[in-house]
Amino acid sequence: MTHPLIPQVLELAAPVADRVGLEIVDAVFQTNQSPPVLRLDVRNPTQEDTGLNDCERLSIALTEALDESNLIPDAYVLEVSSPGVSDVLSSDRDFKVFKGFPVEVRLSEPYKSKQIWRGSLIGRDDDKLTLNLKGRPVKIPQALVQSVQLSTEE
Repeated sequence: MTHPLIPQVLELAAPVADRVGLEIVDAVFQTNQSPPVLRLDVRNPTQEDTGLNDCERLSIALTEALDESNLIPDAYVLEVSSPGVSDVLSSDRDFKVFKGFPVEVRLSEPYKSKQIWRGSLIGRDDDKLTLNLKGRPVKIPQALVQSVQLSTEE
């Protein structure tokens, strides 16, 4: 359940994040800790990775805005971080970094009688996505691929 302060925090934090070139993707207020922890996950829409400098810029700007607003009158800890690695592969970088990893590929329509493929990622280009299925490469037309997600099984 979302803490009742989160909508107000987001209303205050979104324009501050926008000014420093970031987007807020999640917010949680953990009141079961002492002091409570306000955690914001942010991403830099202009880069693939959100770095420590991005988080620090927002932390400084947001601390000032939160202090001025007195929205959280008692002591709390502000944590600003990136949301981490997604298990959905989308960028060229993702497909290079996770080469050899097990993936699940969902298609818009069946290809060779299958709509979901599981195998080790070999790579992709404009025309095809290539998986290793038990030692043999399978080339799936890129036009049919809806999603590619890291998997725990092959």
